[in-house]
Amino acid sequence: MFHEKRKGILILAVVATVVVVVAVLVFYVGKNNVQEGKKEPAISGVSDPAKEAKVDLEKIVGRWLRPDGGYIIEIRSIGANGRMDAGYFNPNPINVSLAEASHRGDAVRVFVELKDVGYPGSSYTLTYDPQRDLLSGTYFQAALNQTFDVIFVRTK
Repeated sequence: MFHEKRKGILILAVVATVVVVVAVLVFYVGKNNVQEGKKEPAISGVSDPAKEAKVDLEKIVGRWLRPDGGYIIEIRSIGANGRMDAGYFNPNPINVSLAEASHRGDAVRVFVELKDVGYPGSSYTLTYDPQRDLLSGTYFQAALNQTFDVIFVRTK
């Protein structure tokens, strides 16, 4: 009976120690996050989007092919304000009325608006995928009032 009583006290002491250690860790992590202005606990292996480097807009400069129709977006340059010098070809040039690149979170977004015969305000809204080096998103065909999922692959 004496050994069983000691065994119970020992188990209780171990459990109490674990509870105290966990409570101290929770307090410490929560206190550090408040002091550093973090909203979420620091978890190893989870990336913090604010600390990740944004993809450089210059990475999207180049010639992009839409494989399902042979359409080309050519991004020649991007200004500091995000305005792009861009062309669109089907296979002949189509007037680009507006072309912009921007960051949305960590993603690079591309918007190209077309204004020409047969393209009365049609537009592309695309996102750059740096891992696959492609642009994907939607094409709004204004004349038909329809939106299509599209991708563009880099040709150079």
